[in-house]
Amino acid sequence: MNATRDDGGLVESPANAVTAATIGADLSGEPTLADISPPRLGMIDGAMRFLYARGVPARNLVRPFHKPSRLRLLATVDEPLPGERAAGMALRAGHFLIAGKRIGTDTADYASTALAPPVARAIHGYTWLADLEAAGTRDKVASVSEDILRRWLLVNGEIGEGPAWDVGYTGLRVLNWLVHAPLILSGSDRAFRASMLKHIAKSALWLDRQAARSLPSREILPAWAAITAAGLLLPDGKPRRLYGEAGLIAALGDAMGEDGGLLSRSPVEQVDTITLLLRLIACYRACRRDPPEQIQVMLSLMTPALLSLTHADGSLGSWQGGVPILPERVAMLVEAAEPRARPLHDAQHWGYHRLHARQSVVQFDAAPPPGAREARGACASTLAFEFSHRDQRIVVNCGGAALAGAAVPRRIEDGLRSSAAHSTLTLGDADSTPVEPQGKLGSGVKAVTFDRSHDGGRTVLTASHDGYAARHGLYHERSLALSPDGTALDGEDRLMPRGRKAKRGEHGFAIHFHLGQGIEIGHELSGDSGRGWALAMPEGGYWQFRADGEGLALNMAVEESLWIDAGGHPRQIRQLIVTGQVGREGGKIGWSFRRMG
Repeated sequence: MNATRDDGGLVESPANAVTAATIGADLSGEPTLADISPPRLGMIDGAMRFLYARGVPARNLVRPFHKPSRLRLLATVDEPLPGERAAGMALRAGHFLIAGKRIGTDTADYASTALAPPVARAIHGYTWLADLEAAGTRDKVASVSEDILRRWLLVNGEIGEGPAWDVGYTGLRVLNWLVHAPLILSGSDRAFRASMLKHIAKSALWLDRQAARSLPSREILPAWAAITAAGLLLPDGKPRRLYGEAGLIAALGDAMGEDGGLLSRSPVEQVDTITLLLRLIACYRACRRDPPEQIQVMLSLMTPALLSLTHADGSLGSWQGGVPILPERVAMLVEAAEPRARPLHDAQHWGYHRLHARQSVVQFDAAPPPGAREARGACASTLAFEFSHRDQRIVVNCGGAALAGAAVPRRIEDGLRSSAAHSTLTLGDADSTPVEPQGKLGSGVKAVTFDRSHDGGRTVLTASHDGYAARHGLYHERSLALSPDGTALDGEDRLMPRGRKAKRGEHGFAIHFHLGQGIEIGHELSGDSGRGWALAMPEGGYWQFRADGEGLALNMAVEESLWIDAGGHPRQIRQLIVTGQVGREGGKIGWSFRRMG
């Protein structure tokens, strides 16, 4: 993987990461992959970066014959992405509101090792400062942030000690402290302000030493962003800024695939990374400096990849444990990052493919799950899909595993990561990639084939995976075709033998279709085009679902399911399940959703 040498340079990258060899723009003029090596420096600046990376203090490099500069903030940063007012008002009322869970600010255990990851990230990363800032003027909210900060420092003030000093949390914390400095440094206690500035400086120095470690992108990207921001906003920061820029650009190259999607394949992490970069860019603007062009090019690549997972209403699909982030938040993020961005329809490395016709959108996962290094809590969602029409999600995935420990109970986390929690086929009552405890995945899907073709005006997506080949000798192939007017989605699932025949005996399968919230299942249908159900949409429209096994005996059932909403709350939904058995020769099941009015 790309790694920063002591001199801030780069070493070799894997083929699926951005490399210096893939540079510039394609023939259409759109950005492709920028050269992400650190900005070229002159001899003096290059030596400064080299020496700082080797531990030479910044003051010795910038002001070798002068007294240390007075510790202060050099600029005030404007938050580029306003927070959520409801969460900020909850803070003013004395509660954190994190992924649907309320935690009292005066009763929270700020030193606990048992905080769930989404809760720990919000509290220790101070991501709530943007929400608080959105909830009122500084004179009304600064006392709230200072009170929480004092409580937090009582148990976490020792640099590098305790769970709060996870490298990723610390990076977020330092960046958010710098961006929202007026909220934590506006009090009348001058001694506290001075001690807080020293704590920020010491935290940044601690990050300088930690960032050279080999860490997952969810930890190292916030660390490098914070180092760079500290180099911009604290005195004598030029060596640190040069060091941070080199590390951040290299880490982005490691974390990103060639089409702009993170290797974690998580839309929530994609949002977090874009947010991180936008706040860092705001620090550059506050100092009247231009950020390295590589950062803006990265945003130009990441934004279309994110938009590939937006539904017809602009909200995000539920992939890799994420939740359907509201369209207003997505639109605000895109406007700040790359207003001209359009959804990426064919993302070979990101792995999510898109069909869009009129007011309908289909999202299709045609890639293996991410590796353990790139993602914690990855989901076995290969060949799952989501389908929406206008403002209504018709077929969904359960989502929400990444929020387990907040409003989502931790006991159902592994269930939400399973193949059965996604709208796809399972074979032998098993996951395509086995879900294991502590956020791990076993050996399953290794290879996925994909093809995009056209049939009579329709675009057809076809993909297959080998997740069941070792256990059953069968491959799963799925085709999806959306009509030009968006009112009919035809699908076909095929189980094909590996070699000439699969393993002996019958192989039971189940195809799950998790229905969007509010959809009512009406009377059962039968006829030459297969069996199924009438579906009543909340806004009054009607669709039909039908399935036909082409010689296979199918059983069809309606069961309860869960969907995690944008606020992180579990909601009761229902799912359609088509089950049956295939022999050694495999079999084919066709199904469809059609709008009837």
